[in-house]
Amino acid sequence: MKTVIEKISNDQKILNQNKIAAAGKIIQEGGLVAFPTETVYGLGADALNPEASRKIYEAKGRPSDNPLIVHISRMEDLTAIVSHVPRQAVKLAQRFWPGPLTMIFKKAKQVPLQTTGGLDTVAVRMPDHPVALALIQAGGGYIAAPSANVSGRPSPTLAEHVAQDMEGRIPMILDGGAVGIGIESTIVDVSGDIPMILRPGFITLEMMWEVIGEVRLDPGLAEDDPSVRPKAPGMKYKHYAPKAELILIHGAQEKVQQKINDLTQEAEGSGKTAGVIGTDESCGCYCHGIVKSIGARSDEATVARHLYAILREFDQQEVDIIYSESFSSSGIGQAIMNRMLKAAGHQIIEA
Repeated sequence: MKTVIEKISNDQKILNQNKIAAAGKIIQEGGLVAFPTETVYGLGADALNPEASRKIYEAKGRPSDNPLIVHISRMEDLTAIVSHVPRQAVKLAQRFWPGPLTMIFKKAKQVPLQTTGGLDTVAVRMPDHPVALALIQAGGGYIAAPSANVSGRPSPTLAEHVAQDMEGRIPMILDGGAVGIGIESTIVDVSGDIPMILRPGFITLEMMWEVIGEVRLDPGLAEDDPSVRPKAPGMKYKHYAPKAELILIHGAQEKVQQKINDLTQEAEGSGKTAGVIGTDESCGCYCHGIVKSIGARSDEATVARHLYAILREFDQQEVDIIYSESFSSSGIGQAIMNRMLKAAGHQIIEA
């Protein structure tokens, strides 16, 4: 299969409607299209077509019990795919949609189990990106779309990242340039009595508290129990991982820097190529290995934006092992650490 890469403007006023229409036709005919959102690039297919959902799993090498997120472009389209919209969900949608928030509802009958990973719930979000919204409308209104990468690899934040993983596997990639946020959406389950965050993201626990009151964090965010069946993407399988072994170093900053220097020197002494993930504030403190800044610790949004691109850069440089500083466990730092811990297979060293 030849993969066509179409560059497309993110300016809503000058969207290339011919390119959007061609991509929408592929979706309507049961094919796959990779497209930009504000979070990461998605791999889209008709969410109401079981065979199209199967193609997503096949292209990604994704386990078929890992649910897909259904993307919509209009609030009125929600009621066709869910059986009930709780009051808290309405408030969250009014505040955060379009945006990087996914909500889990009890599904309507027309949503196939192939899309929901066999669950009776469905994950839904409305992305805040003009290309994504236009494609959803052109494709029929409901696009299932996980991140557009091979399962387990770092999510793509550029079209070239998609091409690295999906060239020859899908017919089209819409290239809208770099994404804005860089990590996947927050996922909150609103199908029960008290909303529960299943995956942290840019929309934080504190932000949701301000809108609807009590929101809980899934205990599974701290535990990796392989017997737990996922209600949302990213809860069961190793994700976001570079080819090299990734190890996080946690502790006081000076001790972390010293520990990383010791470990990289030891790695080099044994003939390994080591990578170091530091920040704008700390990169000058490292003496060994290939050192990269992931962003500014004073602005963790920059860290989120660069995380996956940094991991892919280390892949291209074929490093053997990566040592990384850790980050805060509150606000967006919680989302960053969630992704890094999964990428590292929960390997963390106390400095």
